[in-house]
Amino acid sequence: MTWLRALKETGRSGLTVERKRLEPLIALRGAAGLAIVIGVSLTLFGPAVAASSAFGAFQAAIATFQRSWRPRPELALASGTSLAVSTFLGYLTGSHTLLFLALLALWAFLSGLSWAAGPTVGIIASSNVAIMLVTVTLPGSLAAAAGHAAMMVVGGAVQAALVVLLPVRRWGAHRDALADALAAEADYARRLRHDPHADFDPEPLMAARDAATITPRQARTRPAELHGARGLAERIRPVLASLADPAVGVPEEGEERDRVREILAAAGAILDAAARAIRQGEPLKIPPAAVATLRTPDTGAILTGPAQRAAKRLSALLRDVVETAGKPPDKAAALTATTESEATPTPTSTPTKTSTATEKGTPTPTPLLRPTFPALFPMALRAVRTELRRRHESPVTRHAIRVTAVAAAGYLLGTWLPLGHGYWAPMASVMIMRPDFSQTYSRAVARFGGTLVGVALATGLVRLASPGTELSAALAVLCAGMMYLLMRTGQVAAQACVAAYVVFLLGMGGEQWTQTVPERVVLTLIGGILAMIAYALYPAWETPRLRNRLADWLVADGRYASAVVSRYADPDGSSCPDVRGALLAARDARIAWLEAVARAKNEPVRHRGLSRASAADAEDALAQFGRVAMLMEAHLPDRDATPVPAAARLAEALRKSTEDGAKAVRERRVPKWEAVREALDEWDGEGVPDRVVRRGAGLLLTTLEELSDALDTAPPPMLVDGSETGADSGSGARKESGPQDPEQGPTTR
Repeated sequence: MTWLRALKETGRSGLTVERKRLEPLIALRGAAGLAIVIGVSLTLFGPAVAASSAFGAFQAAIATFQRSWRPRPELALASGTSLAVSTFLGYLTGSHTLLFLALLALWAFLSGLSWAAGPTVGIIASSNVAIMLVTVTLPGSLAAAAGHAAMMVVGGAVQAALVVLLPVRRWGAHRDALADALAAEADYARRLRHDPHADFDPEPLMAARDAATITPRQARTRPAELHGARGLAERIRPVLASLADPAVGVPEEGEERDRVREILAAAGAILDAAARAIRQGEPLKIPPAAVATLRTPDTGAILTGPAQRAAKRLSALLRDVVETAGKPPDKAAALTATTESEATPTPTSTPTKTSTATEKGTPTPTPLLRPTFPALFPMALRAVRTELRRRHESPVTRHAIRVTAVAAAGYLLGTWLPLGHGYWAPMASVMIMRPDFSQTYSRAVARFGGTLVGVALATGLVRLASPGTELSAALAVLCAGMMYLLMRTGQVAAQACVAAYVVFLLGMGGEQWTQTVPERVVLTLIGGILAMIAYALYPAWETPRLRNRLADWLVADGRYASAVVSRYADPDGSSCPDVRGALLAARDARIAWLEAVARAKNEPVRHRGLSRASAADAEDALAQFGRVAMLMEAHLPDRDATPVPAAARLAEALRKSTEDGAKAVRERRVPKWEAVREALDEWDGEGVPDRVVRRGAGLLLTTLEELSDALDTAPPPMLVDGSETGADSGSGARKESGPQDPEQGPTTR
């Protein structure tokens, strides 16, 4: 992508206003906290202290809006306290330009490194540096600076208290995350009816897992319906896929496929009902038609083999979801009958053991615990040290260096220019800059555009109404409330509200609009330009790192597949890798790849060895590789099953070959999979105990070969007459590999 097109795309992104679900009650609560702090400060201490305390309450409320699963009061207190410390230290050094510049550089560098601990910490730290540049100019003495800092802490405490006293949708974010995961499973079940190979985005499941990781205090008060359902959703996904996939399930057409479609439709209806109940905190209402579909007694006669096992497991898991979501006992019994009917294909058969939850009731899972705030500091320090060791290869370290240089240069430039209020330039730069290109440039455009709109509206209102102290304070609170309301609709809308808020807030302190508006516009433009130039001169492009991201994903997927296959060699699992941990690592690697591709999409950088088409094909191949491993996981043997010794050799070949293949990807070579093919040939010589196992193993090799095809960008060899080799050379289509019959193994090339 050229620079001109990249600027066009990022500019359009920055000026876009999206339609999002608004949360007026939460915005009203944040504005109410700000109003309380400003009102008390004006009454007791005057406009200057009110402005400082308003910044503390304003920033604390913004912290509660961040996507974090920590308790909101903790975020508000942390934001207000950290801003108070920054302001007080800034005032101590403010009278000495060089000393303050050194503090500003140190604070900017630390705020840049704080992104290693997560975006929430990074945003709060960056905001503290930016707001500090304004608040250090408000106190007139050391005692006044201490008072201003104390009021900032009070502002954060007020916002925290309101979150506790006036809860809005208690556990709402956690409910939404879990409901989104169940709704995604329901949508997946419906899509599988028409497309047995439908893709599934694991992001909702990962978000639900993040939401389920809670602090010890949260664990004591978490609602019962938020226990366990996330784990059930994780287990349902592979069962749905295995039930629908023709390779390990039923034929693509016929009576069995019709029955599978009915079961998938019923599963989607039940999962949707559970999602609605959990999201709203209401009793679960299951559609009677879905229950009737699952209670059909002839399923055992229609479905056989792997499909029957998948149907039984799905019925048991759906019953557990219903119980977890709070279904009354009499209705849950209906789904219990479903499990029994699925488990009993003939009157003389013995009921099959489906799950511990089915026999003994839904167990209370051990919660995933998040470290407390004191325990978070060592973890953050380790993350920062990791980024510093990588030095110039780390986007976070590069961001820290950029923001430090720009903040210092902007402060010196603003001080040198005869405009006054020189802190606007570095403040704009710090608020704009992010570790990646797209966000930095889109935020620069959004900040300048929003500043123009907000300043124009606020200035026009000031000229017409000439508001006094009280009215300026009220208008500032109104603008802050609008910002809280529109924060998630886009940067330009939020920045317009922030610009107007600052104009009214400083007007409350006695500054005329003619003293702040012109320089605010000019210096904001300068700050944005500095931020954009800094990224262009010292970038952290994602495009050159795409091969490394792809290699990391290949290694993680290989370990996941190896862990699954090794369970067939050792059904007891005592000497096998942790399948669950390997799956989570594979998901993390996939999300890292997708995020990297999204960031690289708008970068004005050449691909350097991995074209967009090759990246898309490689992504599809690795996604299918992980999907095949997931299908095999859905049919893991019982602990007393007969071991398959050949599976151990295949598991080791998968692990070693994917690690070697990742090295080849990083070195721009085409991976080779001879070891995997040899392990499969040895397996064929020993016999195949289960067609699902052997079919899945063959598909693993097929997808790996497709990955090699995607990365093989060399032109095909030419014959003497100048034509390309290969049967499909004229069409340019990729050669089909792998088995066409479910009972056969993969064909070799």
